[in-house]
Amino acid sequence: MAAPEMRDPIESGCPDGFQYMHPVMRRNFGLWAYHEDPRPGVLVHVSKTGEKVWTVRAGTQRILDVFTLRKLMDIGDTYGEGYVHFTIRSNIEFQVADGAKVEPLVKALEDAGFPVGGTRNSVTSLSHTQGWLHCDIPGTDASGVVKAMMDELLPEFKAWNMPNRVHITTSCCQINCGGQGDIAINVQHTKPPKINHALVGNVCERPSVVARCPVAAIRPAMVDGKPSLEVDEKKCICCGACYPPCPPMQINDHEATQLAVWIGGNHSNARGKPTFQRLVAAGIPNNPPRWPEATAIVKKILACYKEGAKDWERINEWVERIGWPRFFEVTGLPFTKYHIDNWRGARANLNSSTHIRF
Repeated sequence: MAAPEMRDPIESGCPDGFQYMHPVMRRNFGLWAYHEDPRPGVLVHVSKTGEKVWTVRAGTQRILDVFTLRKLMDIGDTYGEGYVHFTIRSNIEFQVADGAKVEPLVKALEDAGFPVGGTRNSVTSLSHTQGWLHCDIPGTDASGVVKAMMDELLPEFKAWNMPNRVHITTSCCQINCGGQGDIAINVQHTKPPKINHALVGNVCERPSVVARCPVAAIRPAMVDGKPSLEVDEKKCICCGACYPPCPPMQINDHEATQLAVWIGGNHSNARGKPTFQRLVAAGIPNNPPRWPEATAIVKKILACYKEGAKDWERINEWVERIGWPRFFEVTGLPFTKYHIDNWRGARANLNSSTHIRF
């Protein structure tokens, strides 16, 4: 099967990826027979034609400065064959057609401070949003949480110790970025916004702010003779959606903005249907620069999962097998009022008793 011709350039969107592929990958597109894992962080794909291509995966920071990028490219040109791509979880992968180049490439990456791993049953790199770097709504800095946690979880990235692959995600707020993951660390605002009524009329387009609220908790108001907004705190779910279009509705607070840990999200439908995440820990201090409380909870969950799960069980499958009461028992996490789904919009799945019925 010949590789398709390059499509014509367009004004927007991603360029045609075929032009950047390793030649072996282009020649064998659609012809792969199988792949193997020679060691953590290394894959070898074998084509039906007999050709092979090795992939070496290394962890990087998501926000790459030009000096780090040049260093990675120099390693790829010197020890590899000049072909790379980035994964969705900010790992860089080098492709080589000569198996003899794999170990020198791995050594060069490790010596330069880029850990090789993240394949098969390991803890992959945490995916995250940019946080304080350029977002207008963050309640915390997701990239900082990733750095702190990956420093602690690095041995699990470089080895095959987990029952199955573990995806961990972080997000800086509750409404914009983020994604499903075996473990997710999310910000959690716990109080409604504080409104500076003197600025609302000059800064905010009030109809847009009213329309942005997902639970219709915001309405126009006149305060001290000036146009402003008011919040029905009985409806407010403290999501922070009102803050980006209206900064005078400040919701970030060094005490009331906290972290929460959710588990069990899974996009895959290979062996079962996709699953939603479930809250397991809330009210965790948003404590930069190392976030030790959140990191300790994630490490505890991973330790219990590693000890109690069967081979190839994902975290959601492990919890479904042992049950949620048993999960809280083995992890030692407290079951609190934050686990009871009793907000106004949860009429369809109200769970307001002490029985755990997720």
